[in-house]
Amino acid sequence: MIDRTLEPEVMDNEEEAMEYDAMDFKEVNRDFALLVSEITPQNSLILDLGTGTARIPIIFSQMRPDCQIRAIDLAPSMLKIAQKNIDLARKNSQIKLELADSKKLNYEDNSFDVVMSNSLVHHIPNPFDLFQEIDRVVKPEGKVIIRDLLRPTSSQEVIDIVAQANLDYSPRQKQLFQDSLHASLTIEEVKTIIHKLQWQKVNIYQSSNRHWTLEKN
Repeated sequence: MIDRTLEPEVMDNEEEAMEYDAMDFKEVNRDFALLVSEITPQNSLILDLGTGTARIPIIFSQMRPDCQIRAIDLAPSMLKIAQKNIDLARKNSQIKLELADSKKLNYEDNSFDVVMSNSLVHHIPNPFDLFQEIDRVVKPEGKVIIRDLLRPTSSQEVIDIVAQANLDYSPRQKQLFQDSLHASLTIEEVKTIIHKLQWQKVNIYQSSNRHWTLEKN
């Protein structure tokens, strides 16, 4: 197993934010939004951590117009593009953006019915800090749905995964993808965090050749 190699926690470079938004995640974004929509109760208040350019909350809001979403990110450059995307989708009344640190949220305890996050965990130096904050702000009977990249076992596997993805990426986009794979967690590392938090009714599984998913019901 290769060691975890951290990447920058905040992608707050306007050019990189535009590169990220241009990357084709439509299929995986829709799959994640559908998963969240299927377990979300009616009229829920949802927190999306590390929303990036808000592609997932926009898709989710189209599936579930009954829900309200607070979408946060620590990168102003990402939120700038996110607001444009929300404006274009005409979802301003349903999705509210906030500049915030997912490890130090200003929300009160037990504020949200659902907390979701896609591709944030690998950006966090100490992921336990993130999970601990999720545990604080989600309601006792609330839902948590997290998906992230799965760290490969070797550097060659990283190269193979990027190649097999067959994505029409620029060299910079491919490098971003590789860096993220190196920074991601293993399923065992995620399970260790959940054990420390003493979460019950949690399912952690490999959901693709490059992703893990956590569902807490």
